[in-house]
Order: sequence, then structure tokens, then C-alpha cells
Amino acid sequence: MKILVSGSLAYDRIMDFPENFADHILPDKIHILNVCFIVNGVKEQFGGTAGNIAYNLTLLGEKPLVLACAGKDFETYARWLENLGLSLEGIRVIEDELTAGAYITTDRSDNQITGFNPGAMRYQCRYVVDGMDANAALAIVAPGNLQDMVDFATIYRRKNIPYICDPGQSIPALSKEKLLHMITGSHVFISNDYELEMVMRITGEDKQQLLRRTNAMVTTLGEKGCSLTTGDDEFMIPAVTGIKAVDPTGAGDAFRAGFIKGLKAGRDFLESSKMGVISASFSVECSGTQCHCFTLEDFWARYNAHFASFDG
Repeated sequence: MKILVSGSLAYDRIMDFPENFADHILPDKIHILNVCFIVNGVKEQFGGTAGNIAYNLTLLGEKPLVLACAGKDFETYARWLENLGLSLEGIRVIEDELTAGAYITTDRSDNQITGFNPGAMRYQCRYVVDGMDANAALAIVAPGNLQDMVDFATIYRRKNIPYICDPGQSIPALSKEKLLHMITGSHVFISNDYELEMVMRITGEDKQQLLRRTNAMVTTLGEKGCSLTTGDDEFMIPAVTGIKAVDPTGAGDAFRAGFIKGLKAGRDFLESSKMGVISASFSVECSGTQCHCFTLEDFWARYNAHFASFDG
């Protein structure tokens, strides 16, 4: 089965400011703000929704096709993806743009200031999904180019390819009509609890109304795990405990990879959600979105240990 992952590719440039931002900002001069934060170096990491989901899928033994745009500085990221055994076929390179980049500065109190340059993400991927057996394909529409998100949902629905609708951080930029268009006919609608509230506020529909547009709703809840709603049933799946959580960034993308792996393996929504929770647990143990690593043996050992009591 072919897994199609559309979304973004980005470089995350992470900077540490050893003091507090507030100590360098004069409240009565905020209207003429002009500050400079001297940071302790820059760490460059690979990121973006499509890149993160694809990375986690490779840890789970899959070779998804990434559908996204990158820029003239893509060479390093391209080598990383190729070393993972991934094809670059679905990635469009925009030669006069930079790959999307997030510039994240964190102070001593964990406050963050982030600048994001969409760069090549402003352009559509334009990958043509032709000749693909709908019974042998599974897709996720993750946050990326806004028009791509709408178009891929349309294409997958027309070709009867089951897809996961994952609007995420793009929700504020999507209209009511576009959000409902993406959710309607999706195999699963996935979000975190905050994003779900935004979707309900923008669309004017509650959970039951949204559920009529899709087969299932999965809502990630951070350290509480996730909820799964299907028809009249709702399940709570607990997060993994007893691990050292270092950085929650990227856990949502890791969850999606585990969930997709479950669906591809023919598991139901509940079992797939459990796999998502386990995949996310490995991500939070490492700083960065593509820095953690685990084997399938590690994955199933943690799965069995965590859900032994839950299933009982």
C-alpha cells in the first residue's frame, strides 16, 4: 500500500537565549520596540509536517511518498530523506526560494519567539495522483500550502483514496467553507483539543455535526493521551507514563505516523490510536522532531507493556 504524505518541509533553526525576554523589554516603550537577544548558537534541524510524519513512518518500517515544496537550499534535507530510503519524486523544488524555515528563540523561562518564513511553501506541489489503486493507497493531508490542502482533499475524495484530514496550524488561515470541504468525506479527522475548538468555532458545528462528515475523529490531548470518537462511541487512550519527556515538539506528527501505520496494517481506529500514542511517546524523549530513534521491537515492547493494564 502506498502512503501519501502531503504537508510542509522546513528547516527548524533553534536558538537558546540564556536570560528572560521580559528583562530586556521596557513595557512603557513597547510602541518603539527595538531589542537584540544574543543567543548561545543555533541548532539546525529538519522539520515540517510532511517531513516529520515521513520520518516517523520510516522508523515504523514504511517508505511514504512526501508531497511538498522545497527551495534552493534543499540539498542537505534531500540527502537526509534519501538516506532514509525515501523517494524525492513528490517534492517540487522552487529554485528562487528558500525552503520554509522556522526561527525559534527560547528564553530561560521557556518563553518562545518564533519567526516563520514560508518560502517555497507558498507554491503548490502539483503532484499528479494518477493510476493509483484506491484500494492500495492511504493519504494524509497535513498543514502545508493551503491550496494543496484543499486540492488534495478533493482529489483523494474523487479517486476514493481514504485520507486523514489534519488541518492543524493552518486552521486560522482556512475559511469555514474550506475546512468543511476538507473534513467532508475524509476517512478520519484528526486534531488536538485546541485545534478542534477552533474548527468548531470557525465552522459553527459541534463534534456530532462534524462526525457526520467523517468516519472518526481523533483528538490528541498531550500528556493525557487522546480520544477517539466513532458514531456513538468514545474512547480515551492514555499517554505513556514513566518516561522522561524532554520536548513535546513533533509529538503530534509522530502520533499521526503511528496511527497511519495501524490503518495500513488493517487495524481498526482504536488500535491505530494506541499505536499513535506509542509512537508519540518516543518523540517526546528527544529534543527535536527528527532526532529520536526506535526499532519495531522497541515499539511493540512499549506497546505491550503500556496497554496490558489498559486492555485488562
